[in-house]
Amino acid sequence: MERLMHYVWQHRLLLNTDLVTTDGRRICIIDPGRLNTDAGPDFFNAKVKIGDNLWAGDVEIHLRASDWQRHGHTGNPAYDSVVLHVVDRDDAPVTRTNGEVIPQMVMRCHPDFHRRYASLVERSDFDLPCASEFPSIPALAMTDWLTAMAYERIYAKANRLTELASRFTGDWEEATYIVMARALGFGTNADPMERLALSLPLKFLRKHADSTTAIEAILFGQAGFLDKAPDADPYVAMLKREYSFYNHKFGLTPLADAGWKMGRMRPANLPHRRIAMLASLVCGDFRPVSAILEAESPEQVIDHLRLPLSAYWQSRFTFGAPNPRNFETMSRTSAIGIVINVAVPLMIACGATRGDEAMTTRAFEWLQQLPPEDNRIVAAFGNAGVKARDAFTSQALIHIRRNYCEPHRCIYCRVGHRLLAVRARR
Repeated sequence: MERLMHYVWQHRLLLNTDLVTTDGRRICIIDPGRLNTDAGPDFFNAKVKIGDNLWAGDVEIHLRASDWQRHGHTGNPAYDSVVLHVVDRDDAPVTRTNGEVIPQMVMRCHPDFHRRYASLVERSDFDLPCASEFPSIPALAMTDWLTAMAYERIYAKANRLTELASRFTGDWEEATYIVMARALGFGTNADPMERLALSLPLKFLRKHADSTTAIEAILFGQAGFLDKAPDADPYVAMLKREYSFYNHKFGLTPLADAGWKMGRMRPANLPHRRIAMLASLVCGDFRPVSAILEAESPEQVIDHLRLPLSAYWQSRFTFGAPNPRNFETMSRTSAIGIVINVAVPLMIACGATRGDEAMTTRAFEWLQQLPPEDNRIVAAFGNAGVKARDAFTSQALIHIRRNYCEPHRCIYCRVGHRLLAVRARR
Protein backbone atom coordinates (compact mmCIF):
# COMPACT_ATOMS: atom_id res chain seq x y z
CA MET A 1 0.00 0.00 0.00
CA GLU A 2 2.82 2.44 0.82
CA ARG A 3 4.35 1.71 -2.60
CA LEU A 4 1.09 2.85 -4.18
CA MET A 5 1.09 5.96 -2.00
CA HIS A 6 4.64 6.73 -3.15
CA TYR A 7 3.47 6.39 -6.73
CA VAL A 8 0.49 8.70 -6.21
CA TRP A 9 2.65 11.37 -4.52
CA GLN A 10 5.47 11.12 -7.07
CA HIS A 11 3.10 11.52 -10.04
CA ARG A 12 0.81 14.08 -8.38
CA LEU A 13 -2.32 11.96 -8.69
CA LEU A 14 -4.00 13.46 -5.62
CA LEU A 15 -7.36 15.18 -5.80
CA ASN A 16 -6.40 18.84 -6.11
CA THR A 17 -9.68 20.02 -4.58
CA ASP A 18 -8.86 18.81 -1.08
CA LEU A 19 -5.17 19.28 -0.33
CA VAL A 20 -5.10 20.42 3.28
CA THR A 21 -3.22 19.55 6.43
CA THR A 22 -5.01 17.78 9.25
CA ASP A 23 -5.31 21.16 11.02
CA GLY A 24 -6.97 22.77 7.99
CA ARG A 25 -4.13 24.66 6.24
CA ARG A 26 -4.18 24.68 2.42
CA ILE A 27 -1.38 22.72 0.68
CA CYS A 28 0.11 23.37 -2.75
CA ILE A 29 2.67 20.85 -4.05
CA ILE A 30 5.34 22.80 -5.97
CA ASP A 31 7.73 19.84 -6.35
CA PRO A 32 7.08 16.33 -4.93
CA GLY A 33 10.82 15.79 -4.53
CA ARG A 34 13.08 12.91 -5.52
CA LEU A 35 12.14 9.35 -4.54
CA ASN A 36 14.61 7.87 -2.07
CA THR A 37 15.18 4.10 -2.33
CA ASP A 38 17.67 3.98 0.56
CA ALA A 39 17.40 4.75 4.27
CA GLY A 40 15.88 8.05 5.32
CA PRO A 41 12.77 10.01 4.29
CA ASP A 42 10.83 8.77 1.27
CA PHE A 43 11.24 11.91 -0.88
CA PHE A 44 14.16 14.34 -0.81
CA ASN A 45 14.18 18.03 -1.67
CA ALA A 46 10.45 18.57 -2.00
CA LYS A 47 8.89 22.03 -2.16
CA VAL A 48 5.48 22.42 -0.53
CA LYS A 49 3.47 25.55 0.25
CA ILE A 50 1.53 25.12 3.49
CA GLY A 51 -0.78 28.03 4.21
CA ASP A 52 1.24 31.18 3.46
CA ASN A 53 4.63 29.53 4.01
CA LEU A 54 6.83 27.80 1.41
CA TRP A 55 8.73 24.82 2.80
CA ALA A 56 11.71 23.06 1.22
CA GLY A 57 12.67 19.72 2.72
CA ASP A 58 11.74 16.06 2.78
CA VAL A 59 8.44 14.17 2.73
CA GLU A 60 7.72 10.95 4.60
CA ILE A 61 4.81 8.67 3.70
CA HIS A 62 3.12 6.08 5.93
CA LEU A 63 -0.04 4.05 5.82
CA ARG A 64 -0.85 5.11 9.40
CA ALA A 65 0.42 8.23 11.11
CA SER A 66 1.32 6.10 14.15
CA ASP A 67 3.87 4.25 11.95
CA TRP A 68 6.12 7.29 12.48
CA GLN A 69 6.54 6.33 16.10
CA ARG A 70 6.49 2.59 15.37
CA HIS A 71 9.40 2.95 12.90
CA GLY A 72 11.49 4.95 15.35
CA HIS A 73 11.44 8.27 13.48
CA THR A 74 10.54 10.41 16.51
CA GLY A 75 14.02 10.16 18.00
CA ASN A 76 15.91 9.99 14.70
CA PRO A 77 17.57 13.29 13.59
CA ALA A 78 17.58 12.02 9.98
CA TYR A 79 13.84 12.79 9.92
CA ASP A 80 14.07 16.32 11.32
CA SER A 81 14.21 17.58 7.72
CA VAL A 82 10.67 16.29 7.01
CA VAL A 83 8.35 19.20 6.21
CA LEU A 84 5.22 17.12 5.50
CA HIS A 85 4.00 13.73 6.69
CA VAL A 86 1.58 12.11 4.20
CA VAL A 87 -0.67 9.33 5.51
CA ASP A 88 -3.70 7.27 4.62
CA ARG A 89 -4.97 7.25 8.22
CA ASP A 90 -4.48 10.12 10.66
CA ASP A 91 -4.32 8.31 14.00
CA ALA A 92 -1.52 10.22 15.79
CA PRO A 93 0.46 13.50 15.66
CA VAL A 94 4.15 13.33 14.71
CA THR A 95 7.07 15.41 15.97
CA ARG A 96 10.74 16.08 15.34
CA THR A 97 13.43 15.28 17.90
CA ASN A 98 12.99 18.73 19.46
CA GLY A 99 9.24 18.22 19.92
CA GLU A 100 8.06 20.39 16.99
CA VAL A 101 4.88 19.09 15.38
CA ILE A 102 5.28 18.16 11.71
CA PRO A 103 2.45 19.13 9.34
CA GLN A 104 0.43 16.12 8.32
CA MET A 105 -1.84 15.45 5.34
CA VAL A 106 -4.25 12.60 4.57
CA MET A 107 -3.79 11.39 1.01
CA ARG A 108 -7.00 11.33 -1.01
CA CYS A 109 -7.45 10.01 -4.54
CA HIS A 110 -10.40 9.55 -6.84
CA PRO A 111 -12.81 7.04 -5.17
CA ASP A 112 -12.34 4.63 -8.08
CA PHE A 113 -8.54 4.77 -8.00
CA HIS A 114 -7.95 2.02 -5.44
CA ARG A 115 -10.47 -0.26 -7.11
CA ARG A 116 -8.74 0.33 -10.40
CA TYR A 117 -5.34 -0.44 -8.95
CA ALA A 118 -6.62 -3.60 -7.24
CA SER A 119 -8.15 -4.84 -10.49
CA LEU A 120 -4.72 -4.62 -12.11
CA VAL A 121 -2.52 -6.22 -9.46
CA GLU A 122 -4.74 -8.57 -7.43
CA ARG A 123 -4.95 -11.51 -9.79
CA SER A 124 -3.48 -14.98 -10.20
CA ASP A 125 -4.41 -15.90 -13.76
CA PHE A 126 -2.55 -15.31 -17.00
CA ASP A 127 -5.03 -12.85 -18.49
CA LEU A 128 -3.97 -9.27 -19.10
CA PRO A 129 -6.26 -7.21 -16.82
CA CYS A 130 -5.57 -4.07 -18.85
CA ALA A 131 -6.31 -5.72 -22.22
CA SER A 132 -9.68 -4.03 -22.64
CA GLU A 133 -8.00 -0.64 -22.28
CA PHE A 134 -5.39 -1.14 -25.00
CA PRO A 135 -7.56 0.43 -27.74
CA SER A 136 -7.66 3.69 -25.76
CA ILE A 137 -3.86 3.99 -25.73
CA PRO A 138 -2.44 6.09 -28.61
CA ALA A 139 -0.45 4.03 -31.11
CA LEU A 140 2.59 6.28 -30.68
CA ALA A 141 2.61 5.76 -26.90
CA MET A 142 2.38 1.98 -27.28
CA THR A 143 5.11 1.89 -29.95
CA ASP A 144 7.40 3.99 -27.78
CA TRP A 145 6.86 1.68 -24.78
CA LEU A 146 7.45 -1.49 -26.83
CA THR A 147 10.64 -0.05 -28.30
CA ALA A 148 11.96 0.84 -24.86
CA MET A 149 11.14 -2.61 -23.51
CA ALA A 150 12.79 -4.44 -26.41
CA TYR A 151 15.99 -2.44 -25.97
CA GLU A 152 15.92 -3.02 -22.20
CA ARG A 153 15.57 -6.78 -22.62
CA ILE A 154 18.22 -7.20 -25.30
CA TYR A 155 20.75 -4.98 -23.57
CA ALA A 156 20.24 -6.93 -20.33
CA LYS A 157 21.16 -10.11 -22.21
CA ALA A 158 24.16 -8.39 -23.78
CA ASN A 159 25.32 -7.21 -20.35
CA ARG A 160 25.02 -10.77 -19.06
CA LEU A 161 27.37 -11.95 -21.83
CA THR A 162 29.82 -9.15 -21.07
CA GLU A 163 29.83 -10.07 -17.38
CA LEU A 164 30.44 -13.73 -18.19
CA ALA A 165 33.29 -12.87 -20.55
CA SER A 166 34.86 -10.73 -17.82
CA ARG A 167 34.39 -13.57 -15.32
CA PHE A 168 36.30 -15.88 -17.64
CA THR A 169 39.13 -13.39 -18.26
CA GLY A 170 37.86 -12.14 -21.58
CA ASP A 171 36.99 -15.53 -23.04
CA TRP A 172 33.98 -14.72 -25.23
CA GLU A 173 33.83 -18.30 -26.55
CA GLU A 174 33.33 -19.65 -23.03
CA ALA A 175 30.72 -17.00 -22.25
CA THR A 176 28.83 -17.73 -25.47
CA TYR A 177 28.93 -21.48 -24.83
CA ILE A 178 27.34 -20.99 -21.39
CA VAL A 179 24.64 -18.63 -22.70
CA MET A 180 23.95 -20.99 -25.61
CA ALA A 181 23.52 -23.93 -23.23
CA ARG A 182 21.10 -21.83 -21.18
CA ALA A 183 19.16 -20.84 -24.28
CA LEU A 184 18.82 -24.50 -25.26
CA GLY A 185 16.95 -25.01 -21.98
CA PHE A 186 14.22 -22.74 -23.40
CA GLY A 187 13.04 -21.28 -20.12
CA THR A 188 11.92 -24.43 -18.33
CA ASN A 189 15.37 -26.00 -18.08
CA ALA A 190 17.47 -22.89 -18.62
CA ASP A 191 19.01 -22.92 -15.13
CA PRO A 192 19.97 -26.64 -15.16
CA MET A 193 21.47 -26.28 -18.65
CA GLU A 194 23.56 -23.34 -17.48
CA ARG A 195 24.72 -25.30 -14.41
CA LEU A 196 25.71 -28.15 -16.70
CA ALA A 197 27.79 -25.86 -18.92
CA LEU A 198 29.45 -24.21 -15.91
CA SER A 199 30.45 -27.64 -14.60
CA LEU A 200 32.16 -28.51 -17.91
CA PRO A 201 34.46 -25.77 -19.21
CA LEU A 202 34.53 -25.49 -22.98
CA LYS A 203 38.28 -25.98 -23.10
CA PHE A 204 37.79 -29.38 -21.48
CA LEU A 205 35.13 -30.46 -23.97
CA ARG A 206 37.26 -29.29 -26.89
CA LYS A 207 39.89 -31.88 -25.98
CA HIS A 208 37.36 -34.56 -26.88
CA ALA A 209 35.47 -32.74 -29.62
CA ASP A 210 36.50 -35.33 -32.22
CA SER A 211 34.34 -37.98 -30.48
CA THR A 212 30.56 -37.55 -30.35
CA THR A 213 30.35 -40.49 -27.97
CA ALA A 214 32.81 -38.91 -25.55
CA ILE A 215 31.02 -35.54 -25.58
CA GLU A 216 27.58 -37.10 -25.04
CA ALA A 217 28.92 -39.38 -22.30
CA ILE A 218 30.44 -36.43 -20.44
CA LEU A 219 27.39 -34.20 -20.82
CA PHE A 220 24.78 -36.82 -19.92
CA GLY A 221 26.95 -38.15 -17.08
CA GLN A 222 27.42 -34.67 -15.60
CA ALA A 223 23.69 -34.00 -15.98
CA GLY A 224 22.97 -37.05 -13.82
CA PHE A 225 20.90 -38.85 -16.46
CA LEU A 226 23.04 -41.96 -16.92
CA ASP A 227 22.39 -43.40 -13.46
CA LYS A 228 18.70 -43.95 -14.22
CA ALA A 229 19.10 -44.82 -17.91
CA PRO A 230 18.30 -48.44 -18.94
CA ASP A 231 21.40 -50.67 -18.91
CA ALA A 232 19.80 -52.92 -21.51
CA ASP A 233 20.25 -50.17 -24.09
CA PRO A 234 23.66 -50.80 -25.73
CA TYR A 235 24.23 -47.10 -26.38
CA VAL A 236 23.50 -46.25 -22.77
CA ALA A 237 25.89 -48.94 -21.60
CA MET A 238 28.61 -47.45 -23.81
CA LEU A 239 27.99 -43.94 -22.47
CA LYS A 240 28.22 -45.21 -18.91
CA ARG A 241 31.58 -46.84 -19.61
CA GLU A 242 32.86 -43.69 -21.28
CA TYR A 243 31.70 -41.43 -18.46
CA SER A 244 33.18 -43.76 -15.83
CA PHE A 245 36.54 -43.44 -17.59
CA TYR A 246 36.46 -39.65 -17.72
CA ASN A 247 35.03 -39.46 -14.22
CA HIS A 248 38.05 -41.27 -12.79
CA LYS A 249 40.56 -39.60 -15.08
CA PHE A 250 39.48 -35.98 -14.49
CA GLY A 251 37.65 -36.20 -11.16
CA LEU A 252 34.25 -35.24 -12.57
CA THR A 253 31.30 -35.00 -10.22
CA PRO A 254 27.73 -35.24 -11.58
CA LEU A 255 25.47 -32.31 -10.76
CA ALA A 256 23.61 -32.87 -7.52
CA ASP A 257 19.92 -31.95 -7.77
CA ALA A 258 20.33 -29.81 -10.89
CA GLY A 259 16.60 -29.16 -11.00
CA TRP A 260 15.72 -30.79 -14.31
CA LYS A 261 12.04 -30.50 -15.22
CA MET A 262 10.30 -33.06 -17.39
CA GLY A 263 6.64 -32.98 -16.40
CA ARG A 264 3.93 -31.63 -18.70
CA MET A 265 6.43 -31.05 -21.48
CA ARG A 266 6.42 -31.73 -25.19
CA PRO A 267 8.77 -34.61 -26.03
CA ALA A 268 10.90 -32.37 -28.26
CA ASN A 269 11.58 -30.10 -25.25
CA LEU A 270 12.81 -32.84 -22.91
CA PRO A 271 16.26 -32.03 -21.52
CA HIS A 272 17.79 -35.22 -22.97
CA ARG A 273 17.26 -33.94 -26.49
CA ARG A 274 18.46 -30.46 -25.57
CA ILE A 275 21.69 -31.93 -24.21
CA ALA A 276 22.06 -33.95 -27.42
CA MET A 277 21.74 -30.67 -29.36
CA LEU A 278 24.46 -29.08 -27.22
CA ALA A 279 26.67 -32.10 -27.90
CA SER A 280 26.19 -31.78 -31.66
CA LEU A 281 27.21 -28.11 -31.48
CA VAL A 282 30.30 -28.69 -29.34
CA CYS A 283 31.61 -31.58 -31.46
CA GLY A 284 34.08 -30.58 -34.14
CA ASP A 285 35.44 -27.04 -34.45
CA PHE A 286 33.04 -25.18 -32.16
CA ARG A 287 33.73 -21.45 -32.64
CA PRO A 288 30.40 -19.74 -31.94
CA VAL A 289 31.72 -16.20 -31.69
CA SER A 290 33.30 -16.10 -35.13
CA ALA A 291 30.39 -18.03 -36.64
CA ILE A 292 27.97 -15.39 -35.36
CA LEU A 293 29.99 -12.22 -35.84
CA GLU A 294 31.08 -13.13 -39.37
CA ALA A 295 27.60 -14.16 -40.52
CA GLU A 296 25.99 -11.87 -43.09
CA SER A 297 22.42 -12.73 -42.10
CA PRO A 298 20.47 -14.52 -39.36
CA GLU A 299 19.79 -17.31 -41.86
CA GLN A 300 23.48 -18.17 -41.93
CA VAL A 301 23.52 -18.60 -38.15
CA ILE A 302 20.32 -20.65 -38.27
CA ASP A 303 21.88 -22.99 -40.83
CA HIS A 304 25.03 -23.25 -38.70
CA LEU A 305 22.98 -24.25 -35.65
CA ARG A 306 20.94 -26.92 -37.39
CA LEU A 307 23.64 -29.55 -37.32
CA PRO A 308 22.65 -33.23 -37.53
CA LEU A 309 22.26 -34.94 -34.17
CA SER A 310 24.01 -38.22 -33.51
CA ALA A 311 22.27 -41.26 -35.02
CA TYR A 312 20.87 -42.33 -31.65
CA TRP A 313 19.12 -38.98 -31.00
CA GLN A 314 17.75 -38.59 -34.50
CA SER A 315 14.96 -40.97 -33.53
CA ARG A 316 14.65 -40.40 -29.78
CA PHE A 317 13.59 -37.78 -27.25
CA THR A 318 14.98 -39.68 -24.26
CA PHE A 319 16.81 -42.92 -23.54
CA GLY A 320 14.93 -46.05 -24.56
CA ALA A 321 12.98 -47.24 -27.57
CA PRO A 322 13.21 -45.19 -30.79
CA ASN A 323 10.39 -43.03 -32.08
CA PRO A 324 8.83 -44.01 -35.43
CA ARG A 325 9.57 -40.53 -36.75
CA ASN A 326 13.02 -39.08 -37.34
CA PHE A 327 14.09 -35.75 -35.85
CA GLU A 328 17.53 -35.36 -37.34
CA THR A 329 18.34 -31.84 -36.29
CA MET A 330 17.35 -28.82 -34.22
CA SER A 331 14.04 -27.35 -35.39
CA ARG A 332 14.07 -24.05 -37.21
CA THR A 333 12.01 -22.50 -34.40
CA SER A 334 14.62 -23.54 -31.83
CA ALA A 335 17.43 -22.20 -34.00
CA ILE A 336 15.65 -18.85 -34.32
CA GLY A 337 15.36 -18.79 -30.52
CA ILE A 338 19.13 -19.21 -30.25
CA VAL A 339 19.69 -16.34 -32.66
CA ILE A 340 17.39 -14.10 -30.62
CA ASN A 341 18.77 -15.05 -27.21
CA VAL A 342 22.45 -15.62 -28.03
CA ALA A 343 23.55 -14.28 -31.42
CA VAL A 344 21.89 -10.86 -31.19
CA PRO A 345 23.04 -10.14 -27.60
CA LEU A 346 26.57 -11.31 -28.52
CA MET A 347 26.71 -8.91 -31.47
CA ILE A 348 25.54 -6.04 -29.25
CA ALA A 349 27.99 -6.92 -26.45
CA CYS A 350 30.94 -7.23 -28.83
CA GLY A 351 29.84 -4.13 -30.73
CA ALA A 352 29.87 -2.13 -27.48
CA THR A 353 33.23 -3.57 -26.42
CA ARG A 354 34.85 -2.85 -29.79
CA GLY A 355 33.09 0.45 -30.39
CA ASP A 356 31.51 -1.02 -33.52
CA GLU A 357 28.14 0.72 -33.90
CA ALA A 358 27.51 -0.99 -37.23
CA MET A 359 27.54 -4.38 -35.50
CA THR A 360 24.99 -3.19 -32.94
CA THR A 361 22.77 -1.77 -35.67
CA ARG A 362 22.98 -5.04 -37.60
CA ALA A 363 21.95 -6.99 -34.50
CA PHE A 364 18.72 -5.04 -34.11
CA GLU A 365 18.07 -5.32 -37.84
CA TRP A 366 18.26 -9.09 -37.45
CA LEU A 367 15.57 -8.95 -34.78
CA GLN A 368 13.34 -7.03 -37.14
CA GLN A 369 13.97 -9.60 -39.90
CA LEU A 370 13.11 -12.61 -37.74
CA PRO A 371 9.51 -13.74 -37.14
CA PRO A 372 7.95 -13.16 -33.72
CA GLU A 373 8.21 -15.91 -31.16
CA ASP A 374 5.19 -18.17 -30.94
CA ASN A 375 4.35 -18.59 -27.28
CA ARG A 376 1.59 -17.99 -24.77
CA ILE A 377 2.72 -14.48 -23.88
CA VAL A 378 2.81 -13.24 -27.46
CA ALA A 379 -0.56 -14.88 -28.11
CA ALA A 380 -2.13 -13.17 -25.07
CA PHE A 381 -1.03 -9.75 -26.25
CA GLY A 382 -2.14 -10.61 -29.78
CA ASN A 383 -5.63 -11.46 -28.54
CA ALA A 384 -5.68 -8.08 -26.81
CA GLY A 385 -4.91 -6.33 -30.08
CA VAL A 386 -1.14 -5.86 -29.67
CA LYS A 387 0.27 -7.85 -32.57
CA ALA A 388 3.93 -8.81 -32.76
CA ARG A 389 5.17 -8.25 -36.28
CA ASP A 390 8.74 -9.43 -35.64
CA ALA A 391 11.11 -10.77 -32.97
CA PHE A 392 11.93 -7.24 -31.82
CA THR A 393 8.30 -6.71 -30.81
CA SER A 394 7.84 -10.18 -29.30
CA GLN A 395 10.91 -9.62 -27.12
CA ALA A 396 9.31 -6.42 -25.86
CA LEU A 397 6.06 -8.21 -25.03
CA ILE A 398 7.89 -10.98 -23.17
CA HIS A 399 9.84 -8.39 -21.20
CA ILE A 400 6.69 -6.52 -20.20
CA ARG A 401 5.01 -9.73 -19.10
CA ARG A 402 7.99 -11.04 -17.10
CA ASN A 403 9.06 -7.78 -15.50
CA TYR A 404 5.80 -5.88 -15.04
CA CYS A 405 2.72 -8.09 -15.34
CA GLU A 406 3.89 -11.16 -13.41
CA PRO A 407 5.47 -9.28 -10.45
CA HIS A 408 2.40 -6.98 -10.38
CA ARG A 409 4.44 -3.86 -11.10
CA CYS A 410 1.58 -2.26 -13.04
CA ILE A 411 2.25 1.20 -11.64
CA TYR A 412 5.70 1.13 -13.27
CA CYS A 413 4.38 0.02 -16.66
CA ARG A 414 3.57 2.89 -19.00
CA VAL A 415 0.29 1.24 -19.90
CA GLY A 416 -0.71 0.75 -16.27
CA HIS A 417 0.49 4.24 -15.35
CA ARG A 418 -1.56 5.80 -18.13
CA LEU A 419 -4.70 3.95 -17.06
CA LEU A 420 -4.28 4.81 -13.39
CA ALA A 421 -3.29 8.43 -14.02
CA VAL A 422 -6.29 9.07 -16.25
CA ARG A 423 -8.61 7.46 -13.69
CA ALA A 424 -7.10 9.41 -10.79
CA ARG A 425 -7.69 12.76 -12.48
CA ARG A 426 -11.30 12.18 -13.54
